[in-house]
Amino acid sequence: MDQQIESLRTEATAAINAAKSPQEIEALRVQYLGKKGSVSELRRSIGAFPKEDRPAVGKLITDLLTEVTELIDTRTATIQASAQSAAFEAERIDVTLPGRRVQMGKAHPITQTADRIREIFRGLGFEEVVGPEVETEWHNFDALNTPAHHPARDSHDTFYFTDTTLLRTHTSPVQVRTMLEREPPLRVIVPGRAYRRDADVTHSPMFHQCEGLLVDENVRFSDLKGILAAFAREMFGADTKVRFRPHYFPFTEPSAEVDISCVFCEGEGCRVCKQSGWLEVLGAGAVDPQVFKEVGYDPERYTGFAFGMGIDRIAMLNYRINDIRLLFENDMRFLTQF
Repeated sequence: MDQQIESLRTEATAAINAAKSPQEIEALRVQYLGKKGSVSELRRSIGAFPKEDRPAVGKLITDLLTEVTELIDTRTATIQASAQSAAFEAERIDVTLPGRRVQMGKAHPITQTADRIREIFRGLGFEEVVGPEVETEWHNFDALNTPAHHPARDSHDTFYFTDTTLLRTHTSPVQVRTMLEREPPLRVIVPGRAYRRDADVTHSPMFHQCEGLLVDENVRFSDLKGILAAFAREMFGADTKVRFRPHYFPFTEPSAEVDISCVFCEGEGCRVCKQSGWLEVLGAGAVDPQVFKEVGYDPERYTGFAFGMGIDRIAMLNYRINDIRLLFENDMRFLTQF
């Protein structure tokens, strides 16, 4: 029996000391101390010894039980301490390392462009006004002298909610609302979002516009030309050239499209300007007398001019961006350049 107990002690000690995980320790506890374990088997065999030998045998087995139990408890504590130390090491923060720099946000290029447009026109005496993006057909089309058969009123070009309610296709309805609320003289700009069913590399279904309106007595087309030439040179540079081309808009007469010398080739001719040396930037014209009649202004007394530009397009030209979709994809690699 002494040899059997010593052999079991040696075996258990080696196995327990070699255990590397809680699972292995638990398996050894069951193997030696469980109901069917090796030490338990020995305890059940005490009855087979002579009565006078049982106390001595029982003591040997009890000592073995105590020793194996202590070995398991000690090894368990060692494994747990080692696991905890490894976890602490994995989560350790090296306070000597430089801290992570916080990436600071910056204004979006469209926001920067809109702010610059506001700044320029404030310097020219214009006031900013705002209005609703969900508009009535009357404010968006009828009051602006847009005929019923005009293609802009079709559902393939305009987002309708009902037959008479829509997402505004330009910010000009705010000019109508302003004229209905105020008497001349007026000098306002209307920056904001507009919506049309159009999407490609140069168009987006939602885009940003800035309209301008000036109404007073004795306003001439030359005043419009002077205002827009000053704006173009402030926005694109003092050497920027400006030209006006005859055009048609329902709410202005006469009307013009305004071009600037190409910002990419400086008027020499390139692929972007189609070798013409010019880029279109906005539309403008003298307010049609019919628009004045719709809002209750006397067209015999008052004259005025209006203009409208795409803020997105101005941003693309100002920052040399060739795809409008880049402005709306929120790619940080793109946005951090501004």
